[in-house]
Amino acid sequence: MKTAFLNARLVCPKGGVSTGGLLVDGETIAAVGGFDVPSDAERIDLQGKTLAPALVDLGVFAVDKAACRAGGIARVGLMPDQSPVLDDPGIVRRAALSGKPQLWVHPMAAATRGLAGEDLGEMAINASAGARAVATGRRWIDSSGTMRKLLAYAHDCGLTVVAHAEDGGLADGTVATAGETATRLGLPAAPAIAEALAIARDLALAEETQARIHFRQVTTAAGFDLIRAAKRRGVAVTCGITPAHLLLSDIAVSDFRTFARLSPPLRDESDRQAALAAVKDGTVDVIGSGHDPRGPEAKRLPFADAEPGMSGAETLLALSLGLVRDEVLPIERLFALLAANPARVLGLDTGTLEAGKPADLIVLDPDAPWVIRETAMQARAGNTPFDGLPVQGKVLRLFKGGTPVD
Repeated sequence: MKTAFLNARLVCPKGGVSTGGLLVDGETIAAVGGFDVPSDAERIDLQGKTLAPALVDLGVFAVDKAACRAGGIARVGLMPDQSPVLDDPGIVRRAALSGKPQLWVHPMAAATRGLAGEDLGEMAINASAGARAVATGRRWIDSSGTMRKLLAYAHDCGLTVVAHAEDGGLADGTVATAGETATRLGLPAAPAIAEALAIARDLALAEETQARIHFRQVTTAAGFDLIRAAKRRGVAVTCGITPAHLLLSDIAVSDFRTFARLSPPLRDESDRQAALAAVKDGTVDVIGSGHDPRGPEAKRLPFADAEPGMSGAETLLALSLGLVRDEVLPIERLFALLAANPARVLGLDTGTLEAGKPADLIVLDPDAPWVIRETAMQARAGNTPFDGLPVQGKVLRLFKGGTPVD
């Protein structure tokens, strides 16, 4: 089956922005730009709408097909914090099949058994079952010896370690970032340096073992400085962030709003500005949703008792497009952060509009206005700190391997 997208504004992380068409043959992009349309191809006239790679959402905590469809996400990197934990090849294989046919699910196997931070997981076996990386989950591994063994083993298996960056000795039992807001609200809080301490140790171990490490979320100025320095030294490190940490500071929790209780917690304004600068200068490699839908039983509680996390899959693209409108970065670079770079971390050859790549595509109206409404979200739960926020950018169609996802 062939499909020809015509009269499109093409946005590609590698090819930049152009106008023209794109031909899909089966599950693969066959041609881009100008080409002769085959007589047996279905023609889709986009009338100037944007055609871009479908998003690859690295680090979600739930397989939420409806939310991903609404957000233009064709592939997710699934965190191992599931029930049961993704530490067994049978469980990993089942997770990899759980999104079909609408969604590619790429599991990340638990770095340690049961995510307990002690005995290493069976990386090689889990990789053969479909795991695309290994992850420490929501917690930091406090034993440097265990972390070193993990990085060395992952290096030998050719896998990236996806790490959580908060020193547990400082952060365990806390719910906010130490500062004026936490003090005024009386919340148990950890200093922001808990992130930098965790990053510094894990970077040293990654450099020594020559392993690939990805910090799922880096949110502080000190953390970004460490990542920049490590990249200059040639350490194989990448890092990500969510729109929440780019757009919100800890002031968002001032009314004890549990929808703004996240992990890591929201930071102060100076760290938020440092995050925007890190996106602009290329220190940040990935923007992910951190999708973690939580129902009322987990969120309608006192702030310190509520579970951290937000529903972010269907708002990821619209919130991120604000970075383009604010001239933080051009749209082709945004799609590198949303598609090509997370694909590379997972070892996937996708995320661009190049011939020969998988035809995971979105048709997008980047200027279409809408309002984020908790009650109208397609996700399992609408726990978003952006409830009521006007945004722009709507996914009109999603194609997974050339097949429309409805």
